[in-house]
Amino acid sequence: MIDYNDFFADRVKPMKGSAIREMFKRMADPEIISLAGGNPASELFPGDELSKIAGKILMTSPTLALQYGTTDGYPKMKDCARARAEKVNSYRDGDAIIIMTGANQGIDLTAKCILNKGDKIIVESPSFIGSLNAFRTYECQLVGVDMDNDGMRMDKLEEALKANPDAKLLYTIPTFQNPTGTTMPLERRKRLLELCKEYNVLIIEDNPYGDLRFSGEDVPTIKSLDTEGRVIYCGSFSKILSPGMRLGYIVGPAALLEKIEILKQVNDVHTPMLTQLMCVEFMKKYNIDDYIEKNRALYGKKCKAMLDTMEECFPKGKLEWTVPEGGIFLWCTIPGFEGDMNDIVNKCLEKKVAIVPGSNFAIDQSLPSNQFRLNYSSVPIEKIVEGVKRLGEVLTEVL
Repeated sequence: MIDYNDFFADRVKPMKGSAIREMFKRMADPEIISLAGGNPASELFPGDELSKIAGKILMTSPTLALQYGTTDGYPKMKDCARARAEKVNSYRDGDAIIIMTGANQGIDLTAKCILNKGDKIIVESPSFIGSLNAFRTYECQLVGVDMDNDGMRMDKLEEALKANPDAKLLYTIPTFQNPTGTTMPLERRKRLLELCKEYNVLIIEDNPYGDLRFSGEDVPTIKSLDTEGRVIYCGSFSKILSPGMRLGYIVGPAALLEKIEILKQVNDVHTPMLTQLMCVEFMKKYNIDDYIEKNRALYGKKCKAMLDTMEECFPKGKLEWTVPEGGIFLWCTIPGFEGDMNDIVNKCLEKKVAIVPGSNFAIDQSLPSNQFRLNYSSVPIEKIVEGVKRLGEVLTEVL
């Protein structure tokens, strides 16, 4: 047999698949309660509405739906995305917009456009594994910045920028961050922008969860504070409509997006026309904000159920956790824990519950972790309660 390691490009050899995806393979057992994924609540998907819309499109406009489209996106789809960005003051004069096949494609292509081998990118530590893997693909250096319950720490960011004055790019999820669920306050956002201006660093602001606030007050996006075209803003329809439709978008200076559009043309030619047309028709026929409000209400109830059960069933005084005001994740820490978090993960699987160890979101995934992520969006409330009870039993046994 051929040893394909002799053929892999150097940049690919050290890459590993997402451990979260690998875990799904172990969760084929229908009895396992998954608190590990990041899926939206499938019970909220507007399946009936979208099936009727898709049927009508294929009956009345088959050529438009099934033919090639423009790389930057169907114009009416761009209008829909622009309306979502304008709702949070994140589209300005001089900006352009490109429809992406999922927001992560926008992050990947932006990194591809900007980063050379060996370049440095500042990231939150921990951060979203999909973006970290995209950055690793381009053989850049990840510079992690510690976080607290208010997101990225600005004192640590300033230290990182001073130590790495040649950094080109900063990546942040300031609102309901993945994996921690934290939200960066306005003053920190202003300071982040000031520091990036001082050190001439571009910013990718990833905001897939911003519409999912169920408590507290909205915080302006970093993009809305930017007056010089420093921020590339990434939005998504995955968490407010359907992840399977693979619809995201990026907003940024036209001169930069012109290059990114060329990269997308090479990457996938264009985002599928059928799903773009379905989204446009849904947005025209229904009030998307009413639909989003249903998501917010349900996630608020699910989050409360998880937090209440954690308070009741976790060993007292042994853990700390974040209390999100929106989004779909929260983050747990076991102070002083020096064991192997994978042992806890495996014991959980034995009890038919799945969680994700914090090492998956680390800059250096080989280091031990005393943290784990929980998701409350994807399973019913009664399963959240039962899953957290089983997790509590494991934690009590181990700690």
